[in-house]
Amino acid sequence: MTEQSGMEKPELQELPVISDRMTFIYLEHCRISREDGAVSVKDIEGTVYIPAAAITVLLLGPGTEITHRAMELIGDTGISVVWIGEHGVRYYAHGRSLNSHTSLLEKQAGLVSNNRLHLEVVRKMYSMRFEGENVAGLTLQQLRGREGARMRKIYREQSRLNKVEWHGREYDVEDFYDGTPVNQALSAGNVCLYGLAAAVITALGCSAGLGFVHVGHELSFAYDIADLYKAEITIPLAFEIAAENPPDLPNVVRRRVRDRFAKTRILERMVRDIKYLLDDTDTEQNVDIALWNGQKEYAEYGRSYGSGGEDD
Repeated sequence: MTEQSGMEKPELQELPVISDRMTFIYLEHCRISREDGAVSVKDIEGTVYIPAAAITVLLLGPGTEITHRAMELIGDTGISVVWIGEHGVRYYAHGRSLNSHTSLLEKQAGLVSNNRLHLEVVRKMYSMRFEGENVAGLTLQQLRGREGARMRKIYREQSRLNKVEWHGREYDVEDFYDGTPVNQALSAGNVCLYGLAAAVITALGCSAGLGFVHVGHELSFAYDIADLYKAEITIPLAFEIAAENPPDLPNVVRRRVRDRFAKTRILERMVRDIKYLLDDTDTEQNVDIALWNGQKEYAEYGRSYGSGGEDD
């Protein structure tokens, strides 16, 4: 079999930085393939071509088929892929995007594994939510209590502003329509936020599973990051859309969340906030591979360290 022609794999420096990309695209009931440097999406209404270098994350819903050639392009250009359930209410799996370095991942692992440093990151996360308040003297339990009170207040305010009844965050992961319209809207919007957070985290070379507030799940850090923006983005939108009661609520939520992402430049903010939380001040990343030397300095890669001391 002859090799198929196609776009050559780009060099790392040619890839657009994550903050320059679009937010996310949700697809369902379609076939996803590749046409040179574009992702082609075909359904009963026709075919659409999406430039691969402009995509951050693809959310693949029910009825989607994706070819090997499309995944090859997705891998080469660093797109994150998340497989989700109907209406975006369930998470199934995600494909890892292209990482070029491990410096942030090493910092993240060091912070997670040290109790004192771990707590410092948690405090940073909570202090970002309590703008203008000094929470330095609060215990972890007090911080959680303060956060719970803050969220209950936000829900009550949005309920009053939009004249939507609110009886708490209740939903059934097995039955999307079992929840109230506002809970449906919250579920659909939050899945988009989780997908975007996971895409940015992975694109920066971090682990979505190494969380600080949330732990024990492969998306723990994505949940941590997403929680920083729910009060600003998904909660107000969910109540606004529930008040409008559109016939296709999940689709309206996804489109409005996408627009709000673009308006608030949430992608760039996520990049800055993740680097702030992980105390990253490096402007350049070293992508060269090296050998661990048991010290701060690394040993050179690509040479023989046999007893003779001669290179291969």
